[in-house]
Amino acid sequence: MDRESPPLLLRVVRSQPGQVVEEEQWSTGLCECYGDMGDCCFALWCLPVFACKTSRAAGGCVCLPLLDCVGCVPPASLAMRAAVRERYGIKGNVFSDCFYGWCCYPLSWCQISREIKKRTAALSKKQSSSPFSLKSKTRNTPLLYLDHVHII
Repeated sequence: MDRESPPLLLRVVRSQPGQVVEEEQWSTGLCECYGDMGDCCFALWCLPVFACKTSRAAGGCVCLPLLDCVGCVPPASLAMRAAVRERYGIKGNVFSDCFYGWCCYPLSWCQISREIKKRTAALSKKQSSSPFSLKSKTRNTPLLYLDHVHII
């Protein structure tokens, strides 16, 4: 007798246990520079260097923001904003990324920087409070610790 076996059902795990990935909004608004005045002033006085620092913190090429002077839509701002949005599950689309990159260029880079800082700080706090974290003499620091860090 030839019986057909039921189809094999596979369950795909998209995140590690304990990690919750939700679709959210940006943690700060576009014009909320008052929360991080150091970066706001840094972006105001030297935006190209600030954009390069933020690009590096996001895991992109340091020189990527230098391409923003090519064309009418800044490609690096668009790419970084979309990458950060995708990484953290923030609602939005390429049209909003393009709009903010074109109309609110410095504010967009400041918002990206604040988002990376907040998410990195939350992740390091979560990891340090984890019951599985190793209690040793060495101090666990996140890979991208950006509070009060400036290149200059």
